[in-house]
Amino acid sequence: MDFGLVLQTDPPASAVVGLMRRAERNGFRYGWTFDSAVLWQEPFVIYSRILEHTERMIVGPMVTNPGTRTWEVTASTFATLNEMYGNRTVCGIGRGDSAMRVAGRKPNTLARLGEAIEVIRDLAEGREATVDGQPVQIPWVKDGRLPVWMGAYGPKALALAGEKADGFILQLADPYLTEWMIKAVRDAAAAAGRDPDSVTICVAAPAYVGEDLDHAREQCRWFGGMVGNHVADLVSRYGEHSDLVPEALTAYIAGRSGYDYSHHGRTGNPDTAFVPDEIVDRFCLLGPPEAHIEKLQVLRDLGVDQFAVYDMHDAREATIDAYGSTVIPALSA
Repeated sequence: MDFGLVLQTDPPASAVVGLMRRAERNGFRYGWTFDSAVLWQEPFVIYSRILEHTERMIVGPMVTNPGTRTWEVTASTFATLNEMYGNRTVCGIGRGDSAMRVAGRKPNTLARLGEAIEVIRDLAEGREATVDGQPVQIPWVKDGRLPVWMGAYGPKALALAGEKADGFILQLADPYLTEWMIKAVRDAAAAAGRDPDSVTICVAAPAYVGEDLDHAREQCRWFGGMVGNHVADLVSRYGEHSDLVPEALTAYIAGRSGYDYSHHGRTGNPDTAFVPDEIVDRFCLLGPPEAHIEKLQVLRDLGVDQFAVYDMHDAREATIDAYGSTVIPALSA
């Protein structure tokens, strides 16, 4: 199993670079960041510094979207980083949550997202693609490679990930839901004539290593609110009780009343009081290292290829170090 570190690009950018360097020293292979231009600093500028100060780490957004950046610019940016540092990027992409909504826009349609996945990958790898009806090719790309991994929850999005994406990003670590969603993605890949095992599976969730579970839950409760934004979209589309979406995912947002993006992804978010302890425990990894190892072994057996640690709490360095000394070696054995 591979491991990734997920950070917000809060200033100073040097702190983000420093944590990524620490992560690489501890055995993390991937460095991910949020991508929301209003809420945080520009990640692609910071990726250049991370790549310069690491040797093997692969970097990318978790996740960008096809609405806030034009597709040829996104592809060219990835291709430039790859030319400079040797194909060490990955494009995580989704419909867009905070980046779109903070700017007063709705998330992108799945049709637009599906088209963008193919265009961005083709352009970044040097192939011709059609952008707004115009054939476009980046002439200087040589031997470029850009895996595109898609974030998804709902049935149509999961199907799209299986049909077109190189990887699937699931932002929660509940084994039951993980198994259900992996099956949906792989079934869609098979139906599209693809090898289902060719789709990389990445589970991303907060991890907090420590004995004080009450404190760990409070540090990670924000995650249930963030996931709740996507779940609310599913409920509005499919209803509260739908055979297409597991109730194990949707039931907990019944008490959700609203969401202020100024607290997005942050400990102490006041809009996450509706998130019960049960959801924090199911969606996150909490407790001593042995508890993390046990849950990760279950996820690995379900087909998860990478676990990406959301490291937004008061023990960032300690969590990175605990994973490096105990968790990652146990899952690499």
